[in-house]
Amino acid sequence: MAERFADRREAGRLLAEALRRAGAPPNAIVLGLARGGVIVAAEVARILALPLDVIVVRKLGVPDQPELAFGAIARGIRVLNPEVVAELALTQETIDRVARTETAELERREAAYRAGRPPLDLRNRPVILVDDGLATGASMRAAIEATQTLGASRIIVAVPVAPPGACQELATRYPGLECLALRTPDPFYAVGLWYRTFPHTTDDQVTAALAANK
Repeated sequence: MAERFADRREAGRLLAEALRRAGAPPNAIVLGLARGGVIVAAEVARILALPLDVIVVRKLGVPDQPELAFGAIARGIRVLNPEVVAELALTQETIDRVARTETAELERREAAYRAGRPPLDLRNRPVILVDDGLATGASMRAAIEATQTLGASRIIVAVPVAPPGACQELATRYPGLECLALRTPDPFYAVGLWYRTFPHTTDDQVTAALAANK
């Protein structure tokens, strides 16, 4: 079994060092996927002395199996997992209903986390997208597409842990994308398995992490 990370902060420190060795651009903006990814991203931004912001992504969960994602949304972006949609015969009405509910929560979180601050301008800037791990990849796909829409010149996905092949799959789907995963255990099972401590991240912790970087 691959060595586990102590917690999200340790994972962020190790990820920052790997990004430094890989030549992370000095003018990049670090975006943490809320919630847990922001804690990892805060360490990356601190160690690399880069600005930090949040990107709010909401998983679209199957109504009677909310942990099973059939897609994800970010501001103005919806991505679907067609295999799950087809296998469960999800109707457009169901998809739209779940998306409406999650959009309302996305907007609430954005308002709470930013506290009136505008998002950082990503136009013509390299962006490092950070999460605490990849599972299905739906949330990261939504983040990537939102970041593309906002005009980033270069996108680097950086995560502590991912299933084997996940980075290659993203790079194939999004030409020009760079992806770094510190560990790719096989079998993978779940992100939380690869942390010794993996508590639920609160809104207050996200807000504090963002405020500390200002």
